[in-house]
Amino acid sequence: MKIFTTLPQDDLKKVSAAAAAAESAGYDGVMTLENRHDPFLPLAVAATASEHLQLLTSVAIAFPRSPMVVANLGWDLQSASGGRFVLGLGSQVRGHNERRFSVPWSAPAPRLSEYIAALRAIWRCWKEGSKLNFEGKYYKFTLMTPAFVPEPMPSPPPAVTIGAVGPAMLGLAAEVCDGVRLHPFCTQRYQENVVGPIVAKGLGGRGLARENFEITGGGFIATGANDEAVDARATWIRQRIAFYGSTRAYWPVLQQHDLQDLGLKLHAMVKAGKWQDLTKEISDDVLALFTVIGRHDTLASKVAERFTGLSDAIYASTAPELGSDMPPDLIADIQSIRTDFTAFTGSNNR
Repeated sequence: MKIFTTLPQDDLKKVSAAAAAAESAGYDGVMTLENRHDPFLPLAVAATASEHLQLLTSVAIAFPRSPMVVANLGWDLQSASGGRFVLGLGSQVRGHNERRFSVPWSAPAPRLSEYIAALRAIWRCWKEGSKLNFEGKYYKFTLMTPAFVPEPMPSPPPAVTIGAVGPAMLGLAAEVCDGVRLHPFCTQRYQENVVGPIVAKGLGGRGLARENFEITGGGFIATGANDEAVDARATWIRQRIAFYGSTRAYWPVLQQHDLQDLGLKLHAMVKAGKWQDLTKEISDDVLALFTVIGRHDTLASKVAERFTGLSDAIYASTAPELGSDMPPDLIADIQSIRTDFTAFTGSNNR
């Protein structure tokens, strides 16, 4: 099992040391989020400060950026890292697209499907020298002169994954992507009853083996060297569960546990401005549904119990400002857990 941690994103001068430390500790990769800061810039720094780490956006918001812009970013990061970049894309919700990014809204799944097809058409043009002639409903790319073609690189174009919660995006990931990035707001039952069957159906339809499709994430981890550290991380996670639970897009997960009323209550509290009271609504039982909880010396077995057969990689950290302090022996124990994924296929990435 792979294990990823976050990079600091508030100051690019911190990234080199953080990437080197993550590599020294034995993490498989480092990832960035698109919240307060750009997700690509830290990975550019990490690409030059590491030798083996995978570099992942988890996730970059797609629609505010043209596929051509993301194609350039992905190509340059893949080239600089020697083939270690994995592109993670997300659609975000309507309100953020329209009111934060000023991007017109349309049905996200078909648009993101075309977005990924456009990316691969651009990369194929650059990699193989074929004519760029992509015309879809949302995007059109038909001009590529030699002056704008990047220098060749020996690596294949980046693998493409998407963040997914609901059935539509889960199905899209399985049908056209190289992997899926599950949200931490996820439970074992949701993975077993919803994620697993949708992924199996999508992969079967395209003839892709499960070993070539990576499932990442699917829950929070609250750990630390002692009980006090575990409790502190669990308190932070309780806040995140309350926040996500107040948002309609995440309610399919709650419905698996007959917790629709909790989602409605949290949503009403947010509308009333009662942000400070949200965490009180998350019981220990609800916390346990979403979180693997344990000290460093007990965590590996709990991770194995929760994720074996369901996820191929997990998040040691889900926030750049928190990071992870897992010791190398714990990381190695987690990495020894069996997974279904083995490698991305080069043909998939074309």
